[in-house]
Amino acid sequence: MGPLQEPNPAQLVFSLFSGDVSLLFAGMEVLEGMFGPMAWTGLVHPFEETAYYEREFGIGLQRTFCGFQNLVSQGRLVEAKLKAIELEREWSILGRRRLNIDPGLLTPERLVLATRKNFTHRIYLGSGVFADLTLIFQKGSFRPLPWSYPDYAASDSIAFWNGVRRMLLRRINWPAA
Repeated sequence: MGPLQEPNPAQLVFSLFSGDVSLLFAGMEVLEGMFGPMAWTGLVHPFEETAYYEREFGIGLQRTFCGFQNLVSQGRLVEAKLKAIELEREWSILGRRRLNIDPGLLTPERLVLATRKNFTHRIYLGSGVFADLTLIFQKGSFRPLPWSYPDYAASDSIAFWNGVRRMLLRRINWPAA
């Protein structure tokens, strides 16, 4: 049996959505204070793939993604989710969130999101947080899984995450496999 090894560090990523675009930028600013400078941000675009959040947030949601320059230990996903929950609560009004913040980890092999919701394919990490294997990299591209959220499984989303992966590979000096 070989020695236990820490896996390679990962790109910490966040999805943020809100009906108030200014909250997206405020949220990214606070996250930058917690996790260091941004390596990239995605475009702000309508988040219309599901009606799941309409009751809490209303309609007209806008979403963006961001990632940080400092790579992190993959063990920090729980910490990132707990900080996101704390920020969501701080910006809530009368118990209703105005900003949704979901962290994840991008590695050359996969995109894993953190969630508080249990399901058959999710792995419990501790402190009420589960890991959701959302995309896997196979045959030159990220691929969705049967349970992947529709917005992550969409072709434009796959193209976006493939681009983020290419940036990550350049940063860590890995061959583009």
